[in-house]
Formats: sequence, C-alpha cells, structure tokens
Amino acid sequence: MGSQSWTRLKRLSSSSSSSKSLPESHLLPSIPLVKKSCMTKSSVSVGYNYGKCPEDGWDESTLELFLHELAIMDSNNFLGNCGVGEREGRVASALVARRHYRFIHGIGRSGDISAVQPKAAGSSLLNKITNSLVLDIIKLAGVHTVTSCFVVPMATGMSLTLCFLTLRHRRPKAKYIIWPRIDQKSCFKSMITAGFEPVVIENILEGDELRTDLKAVEAKVQELGPDHVLCVHSTTSCFAPRVPDRLEELAVICANYGIPHIVNNAYGVQSSKCMHLIQQGARVGRIDAFVQSLDKNFMVPVGGAIIAGFNDSFIQEISKMYPGRASASPSLDVLITLLSLGSNGYKKLLKERKEMFSYLSNQLKKLSEAYNERLLHTPHNPISLAMTLRTLDKHCSRAVTQLGSMLFTRQVSGARVVPLGSMQTVSGYTFRGFMSHTNNYPCAYLNAASAIGMKTQDVDLFIKRLDKCLKTVRKEQNKESDISGVDNNDKTEDVDIEEMALKLDNVCLDTCQDSS
Repeated sequence: MGSQSWTRLKRLSSSSSSSKSLPESHLLPSIPLVKKSCMTKSSVSVGYNYGKCPEDGWDESTLELFLHELAIMDSNNFLGNCGVGEREGRVASALVARRHYRFIHGIGRSGDISAVQPKAAGSSLLNKITNSLVLDIIKLAGVHTVTSCFVVPMATGMSLTLCFLTLRHRRPKAKYIIWPRIDQKSCFKSMITAGFEPVVIENILEGDELRTDLKAVEAKVQELGPDHVLCVHSTTSCFAPRVPDRLEELAVICANYGIPHIVNNAYGVQSSKCMHLIQQGARVGRIDAFVQSLDKNFMVPVGGAIIAGFNDSFIQEISKMYPGRASASPSLDVLITLLSLGSNGYKKLLKERKEMFSYLSNQLKKLSEAYNERLLHTPHNPISLAMTLRTLDKHCSRAVTQLGSMLFTRQVSGARVVPLGSMQTVSGYTFRGFMSHTNNYPCAYLNAASAIGMKTQDVDLFIKRLDKCLKTVRKEQNKESDISGVDNNDKTEDVDIEEMALKLDNVCLDTCQDSS
C-alpha cells in the first residue's frame, strides 16, 4: 500500500461517528491488522473526501471489490489464522458467509458499539465509514449542525428505549416521560420498556390538523416538577391529520426547564420540513437526540436505526449503553446503498419524493371530490395525506373497515382506514379513538403517504384500485338501502291492512249492537 493511500485510510479510520477525530489510542489495536491485510491501493479510494458520501454512486463491481478488501482485514479471513476462542468468526454455511461478505465479527466490543475490535479491523473500519457517510447525509438532508451519529442494529422503538435508558443515569429521580400523543405502538412501548411512565398529552384540533398542546405540556412539567421528568418525547413524521410536533417551542420549554428532549424522527430524514424542524429546535432550544429508521429513509431491510445528536459526549454515552457486540448487517446494508446512490442519487430521491407528494395530493383530491368527500387540509404534514370517509361512515361504520380490507386484498399496502371510536389497550393504557391520535376526531378517514422511492405508477395504480373499491362499497350500500326500503314498504302495507280490518270489525260490532 502506498504511503499516501495509507495516510488517507488511517485518517478515515480515525474519524468516528462525530465530526471530531478519535484520539490516536483508539486506533492502535487496528493498525497492525490493517497493514497485515496487504490491502490493494484501489480500495483506498474510500478515502473520498475523508468520510463524505461520494457525489456519484459506485458500480457493483467496484463496491464488491471494496467490500472484499475490507473483509480480508478481519482476522477470521487471514490465511493461516488460528482461532482458539469461543468467537472466532466461524461459519458453518458458505452461503451465510457469502451473504455477509465474510464480515462475521459484527461491530463494536462488549463495552461500546462504536469501539474498534482488534481482531476485526475491516468490520471496525466499515462501521466508522458507515457512520461518517450517514452523518454527511443527515447534514445534506437539512440538519446542518448535527455533530455525531451512529447506526444501531435495532429498529426505531428499541433505539428510543436505548436513549431513555441512557438518560436514566443522568436523571435518577425521573420517572415520567411527557409524550404528545401519536397513535403508534412502538414509540409508546419504547417508554414502557425503559421502565418509565408515559404522560400522554392530548393534541388540539386546529382546522383539520391535530397539533401539539404546548400549554398542556408546560403545565404538566410544572405539575410533576422538572426533576421528575426524564424528557419530552416528541415526534416529527406521522400520519395525517396529526402533524409534526411544534419542535421549536418544545425545545424552548425543555431548555427553560432543563429537561432533555428526544425526537422520534422515524421517517423524517426524507422530508426537508421535518429536518428543518429539528435544526431549528436545536438552534433555539434543546434537542438531545433524534432517532430515525434505516429502512424507511434509505430503502434497506428492516432492523436498523440512526441515533444522532448535537453533543458528541451524549451520543457516545448512548453507544456505550448498548450491551455487547452488534450485528454489522444494518451498517453494511446502508453503506452499500449510499455508495451505490452517491449523494446526488440520494438528493434525486428526495426531490422525486416531494414531487410524488404533490402528485398524490392532487390525484387523491380529485377522487375524493368525485365521491362527495374531501382531502383534509393538513399543510404542516409533508409526507402523509388523509381523505374523509364521511359518506361511508354515515350509512354504516362497518363500511369503513370493509374498505380497508378490500384495499389490502387488492394488494394495496401502506394505505389505512381509520374508523371512529376505536378502542385499543397498549401495555395497560387504553386509548379512545385509537389510530386517529385523539379521542374524538370529527370523521372517519383514509391515509396514504408519499414516501421515498414511490413512483408515478404506484400513485396511479393506488388511485385506480381505490376508485374501484369505493364504487363496490357504494353499490353494496345502495343495495342494502333498497332492500331496507322494500322491507319498510311491506311493513307499512301490513299495518294498513290490519288497521282496515280492525275498523271493519268495529263497524260490524256497532251494527250488531244497534240491531240488538
């Protein structure tokens, strides 16, 4: 390996998940193994801009060469390696080994998910490169002042739990988490799993939108006492008519009362509005960490999340809270994806998603009007839309859930219908009006979202199938009305005949009485 290439690789490996470099001592275990691997000069092109995502994506052959060369830096792939421990990267199936590109050791060490493994220099370097690329993409998406992040092999809910458990050590008196209501089970259970008591703040209805009740949040902080509140747990991305929380105002409340602020940004990376809210909240107040899903934002398999923040030490504290080593699969998936797309490719996807949102909005509006419904006015929600189902619910509440079943059986996934008055118990807590984010929303409705990767043909096919389903439900309703009408007419005629017979009986009785 050339000295210049080695210098670049060493500099890249020294960049952690934060914008600052790790101390030299963090690198020492991995350096001899990197030298041992005799890595070819071609793969050191990963030194592109020192940890930034390349502007243009790589082709598959380059990517595979790069991954294979990283893999041979792990001791289990050394020729002549002799492993006598309980975890030496042994794999029984060659297919499994190939599936993971022979990255068998995972990432991190028992005390820190971000730590370097001495016998897995390649996996460790892969982890650091991935965190650097993801940090660059988060900045590109709109949170310019983020300083640190890391990929964790857990979905959003468990990643939020990890954040809450980390805060437990900082705030030993705290037992409550203030949570503006969002009807999604994972984020609610994340608080329960961490051992805290959620304090649900009901949303307020403004027009069609459900928005954060800031007065109720502040009043609850004062009632419970700031020391007894672990954090405020807010949300950006959500289903309409719920809209992102008022992050700036919540961040100011948290700063004023000295309370941590954790943001559930599950699928918000793809939205410039959601990312802008986080950026502004951190600028004017306090946001300690924000968590986002890998699969929802980067189109990779389920099972990973990104925990990011504005304070290096706190994000590192969260990473050290993770017990044991971790799977490298989510990091590997997102690394391959970002190197394949490049920053230009990802920006193109973000642009297309915005265009699809406008297109979906227009098409859904036209369809809703054709059925005497309307598209709910939710301008503060940049991803999800909602269409009323008043005419269905007016005749029979069962028709609303029937529509949802029909869409699902016709291979429409992601859309959901929300009937009125649903009750749901989650971890011992009962929610009225579950799925609608409030106890009594004025009408039933249908949700659809414009998420990253959606194409025009997806929207067209959805509208076509929804149109057919609505027609079918309407026909069935009309048939039931006709049958009901016939039954009513028959009953009326029967009553009239009975009344006439009764009158005749009375006349006959009177005649008989007169004759006598």
